[in-house]
Amino acid sequence: MQKTIKGPVKISGIGLHTGNKVNLTFKPAEVNTGINFTRLDLAQKPVIKVDCRNLLESMSSMRRTSLGANDSEAHTVEHLLAVLSGLQLDNLLIELDNNEIPGMDGSGLDFLEALKKAGIIEQDAPKKFYILKEPISVQDENGTIVALPDNDFKISYTLNYNHSFLRSQYMDLTLNPEAFESELARARTFCLKEEADDLQGKGLGRGANYQNTLVVGENEVINNTLRFGDEFVRHKILDLMGDLYVLGVPLKARIIAIRSGHSLNLKLVKKIWQQKARLELGGISAGYIPKSDEVIDTAMIMKILPHRYPFLLVDKIISMEKGKRAVGIKNVTMNENFFVGHFPGRPVMPGVLIVEAMAQVGGVMMLSPEENQGKLAFFMAVDRVKFRKTVLPGDQLVIEVIAGRIKSKTGRVYGKAYVDGKVAAEGELMFALVNN
Repeated sequence: MQKTIKGPVKISGIGLHTGNKVNLTFKPAEVNTGINFTRLDLAQKPVIKVDCRNLLESMSSMRRTSLGANDSEAHTVEHLLAVLSGLQLDNLLIELDNNEIPGMDGSGLDFLEALKKAGIIEQDAPKKFYILKEPISVQDENGTIVALPDNDFKISYTLNYNHSFLRSQYMDLTLNPEAFESELARARTFCLKEEADDLQGKGLGRGANYQNTLVVGENEVINNTLRFGDEFVRHKILDLMGDLYVLGVPLKARIIAIRSGHSLNLKLVKKIWQQKARLELGGISAGYIPKSDEVIDTAMIMKILPHRYPFLLVDKIISMEKGKRAVGIKNVTMNENFFVGHFPGRPVMPGVLIVEAMAQVGGVMMLSPEENQGKLAFFMAVDRVKFRKTVLPGDQLVIEVIAGRIKSKTGRVYGKAYVDGKVAAEGELMFALVNN
């Protein structure tokens, strides 16, 4: 379920780069509103939504991640967004009275403690994720990031500086609130001594000091002590989490990063957003978890569909959002009649029957809304069908269909059939809806 906080909580500090004093107030927000900043110091109190489309160009947000909209800006948001990602908060209004998030001690710890003090609550709406659909990679002259499909959110990071003290470090984590709090939240931002001098020469780092920034000299951290032996790589993962949360929804993917920083992180975010937008324009509700988990058994399916044995190829519907999304199950047994003649020496479920099973789950979904009850769904066309894995006796097909354009007389759905979490077949199916 989506999450917000119980009540308001305040925090104050100084921006790491601008040196500006700023007060933040975190407030609960309604479901499906996302994370929004509002600038109380500006006349119109403009709102800046956390969204990839509101990213400021790197030249105006050097060494940090910044958002802008409605003639207002919020700079250095990455540490705070990492905490929101780590705590799995979905909806929040963040009021601030200046243009930069306070740096606090250079980590996410103060934000985490404030939000936990406010209390985190579940809301009456299902959480929305973006589940990466296909691999994405980005690189520049210094680093590389690869994003791979996964059922969890995982990050592995390799840090490698050509420096006598800041040697190679590696960390791999599956992210959840417990792991974030114990492994990442306290890791502080850092820079090399020569970088600090250069940044301050450019008018940045005005609020930075040896307490809120780990300044790395030739052989030691200057005037400070590490909280972890590998605090540097931990902070790099924290930064990456915050940058990825600019996507606007939680991500499910495996991220493999080598020497990446904000600029490369945000290139990846933009590519993921483009993939997400492309799929949603095609009608796929990426990673949406439906409210209802009502199980529709075979008897109920037969009240919706005219199909009967041996051509009823769906055993039950385990998840349904009427007219939008459905997940069905087909248990493939050795007793299936098609195994008698289809590769009898090495039984394989015919691909066209997998497509038919997807169509039947799609038919249940399209015919479940009240306005379509009593109609029939006839196949009109199939497109982009791919078979990726053989389906054998003993396999369980998990079939997910998501609605595309559904009109009064026609409908399009996007289907995928999985075996053991791997795609066995996928395709687009078009139907004609006619009166029975």
